[in-house]
Formats: sequence, C-alpha cells, structure tokens
Amino acid sequence: MTLLLFILLILLAAVFTALKWRRTQRTLLALSAIWFLAVGCGPVPAWLLNNLQADYALKPTVQWGTHNAIVLLGAGTERVANRAEPGIFAYPRIVEAASMYNQCRQATSDCKVLVSGGDARRLGASEATVYRATLLALGVAQDDVLQEADSMNTWQNAEFTAELLKRRSVDRVVLVSSAIHLRRSELYFHHFGIEAIPQRADYLQAPFTAVPVSYSFIVADFAVHEYLGIARYYLYSALGWNPDSRDPGQA
Repeated sequence: MTLLLFILLILLAAVFTALKWRRTQRTLLALSAIWFLAVGCGPVPAWLLNNLQADYALKPTVQWGTHNAIVLLGAGTERVANRAEPGIFAYPRIVEAASMYNQCRQATSDCKVLVSGGDARRLGASEATVYRATLLALGVAQDDVLQEADSMNTWQNAEFTAELLKRRSVDRVVLVSSAIHLRRSELYFHHFGIEAIPQRADYLQAPFTAVPVSYSFIVADFAVHEYLGIARYYLYSALGWNPDSRDPGQA
C-alpha cells in the first residue's frame, strides 16, 4: 500500500509532464522521493508502529481469577509438505499463550486456552485445529484447549469468541496476539462485551537505515492495515452498520 502510493505519485508526475505542468511535475517527483525515503529508510513505519504498539511494550502481571481463558488469535497457516502448519507470525503467539497457561496453572486450576481462527487460507484445516497440535506439544493439557474454528477475520474472532466466553462464565480473559494487532483486537472484543487483558507476543520494529529496504515497506503496510481496521470500525459505528453480539456471523 505504501509502495502503491509512491507509484501513484510517479504516475501523476508523468501525466503532468505530458501536460507540460512543470511545477506540478517537480512537486510530485519531490513528494515521491521524500515518501520513498521516509518509508524505506524507517521513519514512517517506526512512527506508525510506535503509535500502535507502545502501550503494549511492557507485559502486565496478570491477577488470575477463578475461571480463566487465554484467547489466542490466529495469524495464518501455511501448506508445508502437503499439510497445514502455523504461519511464521503464529509461533510467537502460540508460545506466549502456552507460557500464560503455565503461569495460570501455577496460580489456579481452571485455565483454558481458547484458540480462535478458521480456515481462511482454504488449506483444509482451521487455524484453531492446527495451532492446537502445537499447544499440546508445548505441554498444554488436551482438555484445556478450546477451539473457535469458524472466524475468518479479527471481527469474527471477537464476535464468535465472545459468545463462547459468555457461555462459560469466565471471569478473567487474557488476549494474546502480536503487539501491532492488539489495539484493533481490544476494540473489537470490547464491542462484544469482553474486557480482556492484552498480552503481546511479538513486537515489530522498523530499523533506521541509510538506504531504503523492502522490510520497512512491509511493516508499514502491516501498520496501515491496522489503522484502516480501526478507522473502519469507527466509521461503521457512526453509520450504525456494526452488528451487536446477538447477530453472530455478520461483519
């Protein structure tokens, strides 16, 4: 998306060159160069990421309740050797969920890991099912892993998971995801009446470099995706388009 804006500025400059609007052409070329360097060398993605993640840098100390649920949000799957495996961004979340489970078990006995994620990649297995195998390998008890295997996006993660949590009368919810994803996730879960303790797994950073690098464009796009999801929520709320938790499945 950020690279697309750069290309658009170049194309507009070419159009104004053909129209012989020299001043506009030079302005657009200057803006495209500034944008390319500001994103590719790190300043723009660093600013975007910091505004999304800074509140989650320090991990909170959780005061566990009587009935606890650690909600693990999906981060994709990949087909490897003809079988579905967790995506590269999923492993930090899975490990963090397992770690939180171990902490919970040391404090109390009723601890569940609720894995939320459907088969968005159409690989024949939901994220919830695929992640469950890794959680079991990390020592989470089989009976303590719950699955929500229908959601296809973060909104449905919150919607469907909220329904399951309310049925179980959970009094402590810990929400595990990437730091970049937690602000939007918290917003959606709050909409469906779930007040969760956010717990980050990974924490993205954009290094400052002397020359533009593709990684900076990638993480900038990740951040823009989150901002758009947050903005869409508030827009839909203003227009009255957001469904409530009594209408599962709508987005």
